Amino acid sequence: MKAAVVCANEDVRYMDYEEPKTGPGLVKIRVKASGICGSDIPRVLHNGVHFYPIVLGHEFSGDVVEVGEGVTSVKPGDRVSGAPLIPCMKCDDCQNGNFSLCRHYSFIGSRQQGSNADYVVIPEQNAVVFDKSISYEQGAMFEPSTVALHGLLQNDYRGGEYTAVLGGGTIGMFTMQWAKIFGAKKVVVFDISEERLELAKRLGADEAINTTEEGFKEKAMALTEGKGFSYVFETAGQVPTMQMAFELAANKASVCFIGTPHVDLSFTPSMWENMNRKEFKLTGSWMSYSSPFPGKEWKLTAHYFATGQLKFDPGFVYKKMPMSQAQEAFQLFKTPGLVKGKILLVNE
Repeated sequence: MKAAVVCANEDVRYMDYEEPKTGPGLVKIRVKASGICGSDIPRVLHNGVHFYPIVLGHEFSGDVVEVGEGVTSVKPGDRVSGAPLIPCMKCDDCQNGNFSLCRHYSFIGSRQQGSNADYVVIPEQNAVVFDKSISYEQGAMFEPSTVALHGLLQNDYRGGEYTAVLGGGTIGMFTMQWAKIFGAKKVVVFDISEERLELAKRLGADEAINTTEEGFKEKAMALTEGKGFSYVFETAGQVPTMQMAFELAANKASVCFIGTPHVDLSFTPSMWENMNRKEFKLTGSWMSYSSPFPGKEWKLTAHYFATGQLKFDPGFVYKKMPMSQAQEAFQLFKTPGLVKGKILLVNE
């Protein structure tokens, strides 16, 4: 088969690669679409892989072409998305259903061959069947959707309250939609890009606020009658939005950091005191799994994509590129701010 193989730093080659074999309990998928995740960028551009050569790709969809002995829940011809985590299922965290916290895991597209190839083989339980009315491009968006929903569940989300989503990237857009689906009183998306804010409104955000504009915090607080937001989700992993979360939170709010910072993060004493004075709860969120594996995050994404309540917009996708152009695709990320949205690598 052909695969986009990371052979060295900044060196992705589309080349012949050993085709994975189907064994007991395994499912072979012909990959149709594979998204480039933000976590893949340092793997390619900053020596971030576990080993060379490696085939990346963990946000993907395709068709089941072969199943191994004992597989009963999927069959050839099924259209599936793949949950990339392979937990050990034996440690305390796994036994308690906290699969995202397993320390003995493997991961498709990071620790073993991923989806930037003609075929990928995954365990049966990792194959999530979705309705054929859902496109392969949308199917490759399961993973970011589940990350967003996991954040809501981590934050003990309930409807009927003012909700702030900081960051209008793919995960932010899904976070906003899940908050709406589960009955938010009003959801406000914050970003620096007018293009992303327009997308947020198209997808159902009640308000979209540009944080580069003067007086944006006062405008935001006015939307909540001056009380602040009962739920705050930081999805960008940027220092300004993480600090902003503390300021926008209401008394007794629930604040969740879904985004991952990549530089040192600091708070002034007065910023940090927001948490004390408001007595808000702060939690993190990691990956997207719950019991029974892979969890309600994946099942609900399949359901709400099929009903159309969870929307996919062409604005999610910056470019669709042939798998053979993976090297060129990763080079685009070297220009700061150029890539707005998801790059999908597709097998024709």
